[in-house]
Amino acid sequence: MASQTFPSRRPGFVPRLAATLALASLAMACSPVFNWREVPLDGQVKALLPCKPDRAERELPLAPEGLKATIGMAGCMAGGATFAVAQWPGLTAEEAPERLKLWQRATRAQWERAIVQASEAPMAAMAVAPPAQHWLLLAEGDAAPPLARMRWFARADAQGRVTLYQATVLGEPSAADAAATFFDGLQPR
Repeated sequence: MASQTFPSRRPGFVPRLAATLALASLAMACSPVFNWREVPLDGQVKALLPCKPDRAERELPLAPEGLKATIGMAGCMAGGATFAVAQWPGLTAEEAPERLKLWQRATRAQWERAIVQASEAPMAAMAVAPPAQHWLLLAEGDAAPPLARMRWFARADAQGRVTLYQATVLGEPSAADAAATFFDGLQPR
């Protein structure tokens, strides 16, 4: 029987191959749950999202006035939570505060049993009116983690048109600092 020489018989080949495979499997095991990336939402604001976002647009009915808002969204799921930013563009500075209240009322209706803890959330280079707010939505009578965290803010473009934004973390992320990283990553472009 004729003997054949295979590349794996070379001295040092098997240990190098084993080391390469071990490093590859270690790299796969260490791949981050939160793969943060800067994502432009529109011409005014960029966000820091923990994964590649999906984008969608939907009509949001705003009762009782019968208004419908066309809301654009970018979001993704990572570490057991959903991270999303919605925007309502093209408002005048005069109508933006009232439109924000309508949007918040429509959102609140989806969480009617939740307790909302609202606080100011100053954001550099964002519109002063309406002022930025942070919402913490808690289950009624429950010491569980928050159901959701939301940041409401606005930004005006060079022509004075205002875009309203709602940034949301739905659920409890597996990393304690993920929600803060997400909200801190909301920046002007």
